[in-house]
Amino acid sequence: MIITVHAKPNSEITRIRSWVDATTVVIDLHSQPINGKANAELINFLSKQLKIAKSQIIIKRGLGGRVKHVQIPNEVNLKLLQG
Repeated sequence: MIITVHAKPNSEITRIRSWVDATTVVIDLHSQPINGKANAELINFLSKQLKIAKSQIIIKRGLGGRVKHVQIPNEVNLKLLQG
């Protein structure tokens, strides 16, 4: 499944800010968007929140931008992100 992530780097803390729709989420990231640090933090954050391995999360589109298409396994329950 593909989810759309609107990344907000340079935030105070890493957290889910809001949901736009069922598969689009806005996430604040503490890291700066330099040398892939924000992308690595996003993968790490999603891995912990969804309780899956980092290797199961792939940024398919948007590596250099703020809007990213992230592939996660189909069987993952997105409600884990909704708290």
